Amino acid sequence: MIVIQKIKILIADDSPLTRKILKMLIESDEKLRVIGVARDGIEAIEKTNELNPDVIIMDIKMPNMDGLTALQYILEEKNIPVIVVSSLGERSSVIAYEALELGAFDYIEKPADLYYLKDELIKKIHAAYIFSLSEEAKKEFFSEKEISYKPKEKKEITTPVKSDFYAVAIGISTGGPRTIYDVLPKLPANLNAAIFLVQHIPAQFTKTYAERLNASCELKVVEAEDEMEVKPGNVYVGKGGYHLKLRKGLDSLKIMLSKSPKHVFMPSVDIMMESVLDNFNDKTIGVLMTGMGNDGANAMVKIKQNGGYTIAESEETAVVFGMPAEAIRLGGADITLPSYKIAEEIIKKAGLRYG
Repeated sequence: MIVIQKIKILIADDSPLTRKILKMLIESDEKLRVIGVARDGIEAIEKTNELNPDVIIMDIKMPNMDGLTALQYILEEKNIPVIVVSSLGERSSVIAYEALELGAFDYIEKPADLYYLKDELIKKIHAAYIFSLSEEAKKEFFSEKEISYKPKEKKEITTPVKSDFYAVAIGISTGGPRTIYDVLPKLPANLNAAIFLVQHIPAQFTKTYAERLNASCELKVVEAEDEMEVKPGNVYVGKGGYHLKLRKGLDSLKIMLSKSPKHVFMPSVDIMMESVLDNFNDKTIGVLMTGMGNDGANAMVKIKQNGGYTIAESEETAVVFGMPAEAIRLGGADITLPSYKIAEEIIKKAGLRYG
């Protein structure tokens, strides 16, 4: 039997009672262990460097240095997933989204009764830890489970709809809500491509994410909905809790939202990219950007092997050089570019529509 080491957790919260309850809730799972606590942002940074936890639980409202500031310092130095657990009242959505833009793995609204956090908190700690693992480590972590981490989906037999435009399939994760602004706002409204974007982000934020992007882009950015017709000049943002897929309509391609297969991330970059490739073949442009883990790396290889074109964000601009690094390692990147040069490459490959 393989002995699985416990996942190491650091809690940063200024309330002694909250720290005590969170520790108790977390350690109710035998695979989790709290290795330290911090009372403010400064101490959170110090304890992170000293203890090197696997996952950090961080409050926003703390004395001396707040959680948002500490988050930036930590992510500049360490590729450690940070889950923000905070009670922010009316400003919740704005500050929570700001935390995600800065690179937080996830956000949980702190309820009045902390005991209601237990299931969600444990589930997200596991997801954050899994997300940061290499593929080899994932296999070891799940070796004793009856159900595999990534169930295989039966391939749908599809006949591609002929189109005269390209598909740009973008996958992005930790650091993405900020980095994506280096790309989408630089693309013109007459780009000869439809864009499909999967951002690992809590389900409740994908609509806000799409709306904020739409306000900054020439392209029309929408949260993907089932049965939407796919058209060039549009960006379809994967809806939280669903996989973003495509299906053949009578004379056009349609968006298809799906709950299958079950995956750590819904939507998943791999599943979105493979569906786009099935329908656009060699007119697929795959783009994999900042993020922990390897979601999208295998699909990038398939896109390249099938005559599409693939772009991986380079280490110089990636907040976390995980997902693009894995695509590069597997030979799935035709070209590696800093984030601010990706839009130019997309335009060069897809071209513009006239008339």
